[in-house]
Amino acid sequence: MRDHSDERSVKSSNSSKGNIKLSVGTRLFDSGLEDRKIGLDIVVIGDFARDQLVYRGRRETSSGGSVYYGAIALRRIGLRTAVITRLASQDFYLLEDLRREGVLVYAQVASQTSGIENIYTTENMDRRICHLLGFAGPFDPKEIPRLSAHVFLVGPIMAGIVDIHLLRMFSNMGNVALDAQGFVRIQKADDFLLTDWPEKEKGLSLVKVLKVDDVESELLTGEKDRFKSIKRLSNYVPSEIMLTHSDGVMVYAEGEFYEAPFMPRKIVVRTGRGDTCFATYLGKRLTSSPKEACKFAAAATSLKLENPGPLSVSVEEVQRLAGTLVTR
Repeated sequence: MRDHSDERSVKSSNSSKGNIKLSVGTRLFDSGLEDRKIGLDIVVIGDFARDQLVYRGRRETSSGGSVYYGAIALRRIGLRTAVITRLASQDFYLLEDLRREGVLVYAQVASQTSGIENIYTTENMDRRICHLLGFAGPFDPKEIPRLSAHVFLVGPIMAGIVDIHLLRMFSNMGNVALDAQGFVRIQKADDFLLTDWPEKEKGLSLVKVLKVDDVESELLTGEKDRFKSIKRLSNYVPSEIMLTHSDGVMVYAEGEFYEAPFMPRKIVVRTGRGDTCFATYLGKRLTSSPKEACKFAAAATSLKLENPGPLSVSVEEVQRLAGTLVTR
């Protein structure tokens, strides 16, 4: 069953987004179609999460997942965005947050809404204990809408939501950007186990842009050194690789490494950091070089970390901060 209520045209908040092209180097997101036939910039695929955040003795319930943090960030920077998601029917009202931002929503009914309890036991927001609250289950391929977009961002919050067959389906529809989290975070009772992806060789051959963090990178390659790990991952075909860590973001593209720092004035909550960083990199990469997209993503993520919830500032504010960051 699919929620069809948003099957309408999506208008960008920036009219110049109608014909997005990569401005430098090889066209990373060459769809094989004329731009006038592309209806969307980025489609985000994943389970909508209903998370609980526990910090300093307080418990808060929050929406989450790449379809939430990533999609709203993309709309904030003016891109035509859709989500394909799964959640329990009683939680469909949560999708209104996306619609209010102008996101086109395709939702499948699941028996449960995915969710994670994130417990922060110290002031270090990179250290957290995670427990399973709910699992939406795998997508039904028969209910996946056939959309035209420059990029399909596959970003489930845990393994078992998207499988290799569905990944292949999206690769046949367009360019795939993949967050490794959705393939290495395995359920184990009410907890999670991080483990290597058995089908990574097959799966990564379908991916244009890969996103990992320090732990995921080491799991997939056995290498602790970030540079060596990324180089090894590049052997699996992805054209570009993003690695996020507590201090910033690293990108490997066109044979070069780029790094930009996160510079928040304060960190209110870490949740959504990677989703925001990856989505804004992909969005900026449609029109800019890897170096500029790396800086832009670091700036957007820094500003997101300063406030709870998804990115809430304007694209102009992101650009101003990006202009002050120094990349290596």
